[in-house]
Formats: sequence, structure tokens, C-alpha cells
Amino acid sequence: MNLSIVVPLFNEEESLVELYNWVRGVLTPLGISFELIFIDDGSNDTSWKVIEQLGAEHDQVKGIKFRRNYGKSAALYSGFEAAVGEVVITMDADLQDNPDELPGLYHMIKEEGYDLVSGWKKKRHDPLGKTIPSKFFNWTARYISGIQLHDFNCGLKAYRKQVIKSIEVYGEMHRYIPILAKRNGFSKIGEKVVVHRERQFGVSKFGMERFLKGFLDLLSVTFISKFGKRPMHLFGSLGTLMFTVGFFSALYLGVHKLYAVYNHIHEALVTSSPYFYISLTSMIIGTQLFLVGFLAELVSRSSPERNKYQIEKKVNN
Repeated sequence: MNLSIVVPLFNEEESLVELYNWVRGVLTPLGISFELIFIDDGSNDTSWKVIEQLGAEHDQVKGIKFRRNYGKSAALYSGFEAAVGEVVITMDADLQDNPDELPGLYHMIKEEGYDLVSGWKKKRHDPLGKTIPSKFFNWTARYISGIQLHDFNCGLKAYRKQVIKSIEVYGEMHRYIPILAKRNGFSKIGEKVVVHRERQFGVSKFGMERFLKGFLDLLSVTFISKFGKRPMHLFGSLGTLMFTVGFFSALYLGVHKLYAVYNHIHEALVTSSPYFYISLTSMIIGTQLFLVGFLAELVSRSSPERNKYQIEKKVNN
């Protein structure tokens, strides 16, 4: 199997038949064998009936139906598990992603050796209320991750099979699959400008809250990537820094008071200074952070995946 196309969907009954016919019309003349995997994320319309009918008529169509709505990450995870193609492409079901882009994405993975290629909707047909926050969100993701992609949230992405079998997508992490891939050693990440079509059916399933959730998820995936197996490096460093600052501040106040007493200089009590309590609080917080790092390190060392690494190849094994 050359290509697996994973399509998560929620209430997209109007577009599914057209999407399949378009994909088949693009790939069949090129001799690219494919499977189209629809993931019905708890739709309450007739989407699943359409998928069942397509599956009965065409062997390339496969379907997975959730009992309720779990979200796009869960749908992609199930689709990645089921995919068997050498190249895996994800796309949305609303026809805003153009199937004519599939051969180009496939070529970049198969012929140019990319591990992952992300689409870039350079010209978007969305209101300013979505495009402006999206630009800021993508700038933040680039700055924090170091991955120079213009559109992390584009649903049109292509992967080598090894990539999607090596990562675990959960929560709302579908936006950060490039970061998860890089964390697992897949560093050849490319980008392709793709056509963004106007929505023909239905309404958008995402609201403004996705930007807040996206930012929080970015912090989570960044923390896990850098400190998932060595939490003491973060909490221990912060704790030591805060304790040291508090300790020397308190030491300064104490020495200053002793100097005043020795030289018969009237000086207020150390405990009457607000800096004393700031120093004490800093030492307490520093100690707590250090203990948090120590406990997190114990949990990390007890994890069954503490010595699980991504191995590319072996010889004589």
C-alpha cells in the first residue's frame, strides 16, 4: 500500500462522497494505491451511513466510528493505528483541504526524503478573528519549538509511516505533531504551500477557545520534550536558585543587624523588615520546588518507558 489518507470528521455528511471521488480521481491515474480511512468522531448526522455505503462499494474506504465525540487528536491516533501505507497523509473532511495537493505531498515524503511535510495555507479564506490569532499562535510555536513552520494547525500533513507509528497523539496535541516528531528524532521537517478552499458545507467545529487550549498544550509538549525524563533539571535548578537568593538575602540582613549592634547603631529588628519575610518565602518556595523535582524524578525513574528510545537501525541483531 503506497498511501494511507486519514480523515477525522464530525457531522460532514454532505462532503464525504465528493471527497472520496476527488481523491480517487487524483490518485488512480498516477498509479498510487491508497486507502481512505474515515474516523467518525461521534457524529450525530448521517455521516456514518455514508461511510458504510462507501465502504460497501469501494475497497479503498475504511471507517472507524466513536461512540461519542473525543476530539481530533483521538481520531488521528486511531487512524494512525489503522494506517498501513508507506506514506500517511491527514486531511480534513470539509473540502477546505484540496485533494489535488496529495501527489505533491506524497512525492516530498517518498522521493525527497522528508520525515514530515506540513501544509501552509498561505492564502486563507477565514475571517480576521481567526487569521490574526492564528498568526500569533504560530509565531509563538515557532519561537518555542525552533521548528520553522508557518502553519502548525494545518490539517493537511504528510508523514513517513515510521513517524506516525512512533508518536502518541492525545489531548489536543494534534497541533504539535511536528514537535512530537522532532522529539522522537525525526528532524527532516518540510513545508508546502497548499490551497485553502472556502468551506462549502456545514460550519466550523472550532471556536476561539482553541487558541487558549493550544497555548497551554504548547507549554505541556515543550515541557515534556525537554524535561519529561529529567524533571529535576528544571525544578531543582529553580529551587536551588530561589533558595540561594533567599538565603543570602537573609544572611545580609543578619550581618547588617550584627554590625549595627556591634557599633552601637540603632537599628530596627530584623523581623520588622519586609525583606526578611521575602527572603524566608523565597527559601521556602525554593525548598518546595527542589522537593517537587525530587519526587518527579522518582516517578520518572519508575516509569516503564524510562529507557525506551527511538532506534532507527540495527546490524547483526
